[in-house]
Amino acid sequence: MTEEDESFRAFARVCRLLESTPSRSEKVRIVAQYLRSLTPEAAGTAAMLLIGMTVKEGEKDVAAIGWSAVSSALKAVGNSTLIEHRPLTVAEVWSALNELKKYTGLGSRIRKVRALAALLRRCDDLEKSWLLRVLSGEMRHGVSHGLLLEAASKLTSMMLEEVTVADMLLGDVGELVRRALTGTLKEVRLEVMKPVRPMLAEMAYDPSEILSAHGGRTLVEPKYDGVRVQVHCRSCEVRVFTRRLKDVTSSLPEVCDAVRRSVSWSEFIIDGEVVAVDKEGNPLPFQETMRRVGREREIEELASSIPLRFWAFDVMLINGSPKIALPLSERRKALESAVDHELLTPAKLCTTRSEIEDVLSLAMRMGHEGVIAKDPDSRYLPGRRGAKWLKLKPPETLDVVIVAAEWGHGRRSGWLSNYHLAVRDVDGKGYAVVGKTFKGLRDDEFEWMTRRLMGLKTVERPWGIEVKPEVVVEVAFNEVQRSPKYESGYALRFARVTRIREDKGPEDVSTLSEVAAIYRRQSLRKGRSDSARLPPW
Repeated sequence: MTEEDESFRAFARVCRLLESTPSRSEKVRIVAQYLRSLTPEAAGTAAMLLIGMTVKEGEKDVAAIGWSAVSSALKAVGNSTLIEHRPLTVAEVWSALNELKKYTGLGSRIRKVRALAALLRRCDDLEKSWLLRVLSGEMRHGVSHGLLLEAASKLTSMMLEEVTVADMLLGDVGELVRRALTGTLKEVRLEVMKPVRPMLAEMAYDPSEILSAHGGRTLVEPKYDGVRVQVHCRSCEVRVFTRRLKDVTSSLPEVCDAVRRSVSWSEFIIDGEVVAVDKEGNPLPFQETMRRVGREREIEELASSIPLRFWAFDVMLINGSPKIALPLSERRKALESAVDHELLTPAKLCTTRSEIEDVLSLAMRMGHEGVIAKDPDSRYLPGRRGAKWLKLKPPETLDVVIVAAEWGHGRRSGWLSNYHLAVRDVDGKGYAVVGKTFKGLRDDEFEWMTRRLMGLKTVERPWGIEVKPEVVVEVAFNEVQRSPKYESGYALRFARVTRIREDKGPEDVSTLSEVAAIYRRQSLRKGRSDSARLPPW
């Protein structure tokens, strides 16, 4: 290992090589070889930068480094050449980016721009281009979290499945790589007060699909439109973490109190969800929950105006003994024996399509998003998304026009496959982007779409192309959310193409007013107070 190995220039060269390498197995080899050339500490830092991370999981993002600040920093640098010949290291880049989050308050933007400009001045053109990608969080070289785990497994004598479990339990990919290189990865254990990534669900689109995946019987629960949390307790000390592993204990005093009152174990890790509710206990829109979770000031005032309800639906550890290897049916029995009914997520074992549809209908009438169907025999797999847990929601559809597309990676390499979806703007003349999707098309349709969009190209970008708005597609989605990411102010959640509408032109697509109306309708459904008239779960 040399100083050059740990330079940011070496990092940028590896990224350039990865971008030009189509083979996944070759990407894995390149990443493993690169990480092995570094010290464990530098390798951990480089691993996080490789997947566009600028802070560790659970920490606050680098404070508000928007394109405006980046653009100002680039203008300040201009076309100046390197003024310092000593190679910039990955450690220095990581440290500099984390220093930026300390700049807050009056004059913070100017300080951030100056600090970022000072960092850019130490970069050559190649380093600069990859630093900008790190800042955007979109590396576009095909290295995902999963691929990084494959590379990490090559650094150890452990199988990929073992490395994946260790990653779930650590919740820190930098630490995982460091441990892989020091030979201590096998020592990772599930522990109270050390949050892990939660088990996740995939989408399902039909009750029959669920029954088939779960062997004819499935445990169905409401899907809450709240914030996923993991509650840790030891001797009455309670801490609450989000799915991003952020400690939000101080923001949720009523949740901590409810857990202390309603759980009989002395030590545990429980998985659940917090939801903002009205005076009658009905769920409020997601944005209301987010006003509470993570809030650091005026907690008592907000707790009275926006109370939170905690629902427990799984358990990972009880009194020092991990339970993640047990089937869900046994974990559920344990919850029922120790958690008060008011905190326990209701669940029904379903064996027919009509039973699932009845539960879904009831969940929707109660103001929830839909249902989660879980295989009763499934063990808890922290951080894993799979068919053992399936989400089912009634979909909505809109006709949208494609205004841009990104080049795909992996199996979709060589195709334009991530489509920017737009509806007609308020004035009916322009278009407003309301999300992206790469889901729903067959391989032959991806090929057709790539040829069609290339013929409509208006601007070429490093990530893909902007196109003349002509190709109309119908998309199904599960919800409209407010989003500052798009100028429209809205985003379609879980959008997927259901068909290419060659019979329609761009003047026929849905309007932004329709999107806003769907959002209002969803909000009204969640905020109504008629659940007292509904049958019991």
